[in-house]
Amino acid sequence: MNLDGSGQADIATGIGMLDHLLEQLPRHSLFDITIRASGDVERDPHHLIEDVGIGLGRALAEALGERRGIVRMGHAVVPLDEALTLVAVDLSGRGHATVELPFATERIGQLPTEMIAHHLLAFAVEGRFNLHVRLLTGTNDHHKAEAAFKALARALGDATRIDPRIGDVPSTKGTLRG
Repeated sequence: MNLDGSGQADIATGIGMLDHLLEQLPRHSLFDITIRASGDVERDPHHLIEDVGIGLGRALAEALGERRGIVRMGHAVVPLDEALTLVAVDLSGRGHATVELPFATERIGQLPTEMIAHHLLAFAVEGRFNLHVRLLTGTNDHHKAEAAFKALARALGDATRIDPRIGDVPSTKGTLRG
């Protein structure tokens, strides 16, 4: 993961809808992201989806380093047709996720909808950031999920931006290590 990228994506998990959602992250954050994952998705994609979240979180934490000079917090409200999603992040060094993203169906393509929140939790915990996702309105499950990932990308793009006025770690504790 390159936080100073241009939005390049090279993503292949074997789950088309998961790839589609993950492709929103580099496109709308301008990070460059490469993800290669494989597993027994025919039996149960749970572990693959979770492991991708874990790996993505670890890559983000590593790319952030000491988090010196970052803006630290970001938020976005993103529409996709009838769906509207709010996402807020704090790159605090403490992993947590509150995801209020209800779905009407059990799957979007090959992706179990219950795994979206689980993936986001794994991403936030391993990335050591605080994540809030809230669906404000929406009826189409594809649109709800995609709006959430686009909003996450925008929020992370803002939070990881370097502000030269900050100069140090943006915390009164002097660290964002958790």
